Amino acid sequence: MKHSIRYLMIAAIVTSTLGIAGCKKEAPPPPPPAPAPAPKVEAPAPAPAAVSVGTITLGKTIGADKKVTAAMDTFAKSDTIYAAVETTGSGNATIKAKWTFHKSEKTADVSEATETIAATGPAVSAFHVSKPSGWPPGNYQVEIFLGDKSAGMKKFTVQ
Repeated sequence: MKHSIRYLMIAAIVTSTLGIAGCKKEAPPPPPPAPAPAPKVEAPAPAPAAVSVGTITLGKTIGADKKVTAAMDTFAKSDTIYAAVETTGSGNATIKAKWTFHKSEKTADVSEATETIAATGPAVSAFHVSKPSGWPPGNYQVEIFLGDKSAGMKKFTVQ
């Protein structure tokens, strides 16, 4: 009987140990590491707009900002005639003013001037023509070129 009690005690200890071990909850596995944040990809800055000609204004005088102080399209024989060319955009550009006289179907070149700019935004370029002996009365025009392409023109009259 002694052996029976021993066996029973051993069986009870083993059963209780196994029971406790069996009821023991395993620790949950650690959560997976959070994914690394995706690197921020910044959209490239939009390319600046290329230089383009906006307004062309004619007059007898210009201000410190190179803009015509009073726009007009009829001039006196002794006037100096200014063309203010407003541009927008950024970059290097060549602007040319070609002045011509028109009589009937004939055209005569009067003057030509070129300016190279390095624009970083809106800008104004000024061109002018004068004739100390006086302009012949008639019809004239100034044509503005951006590079080698016409960007606009203004007609005017000398009386």
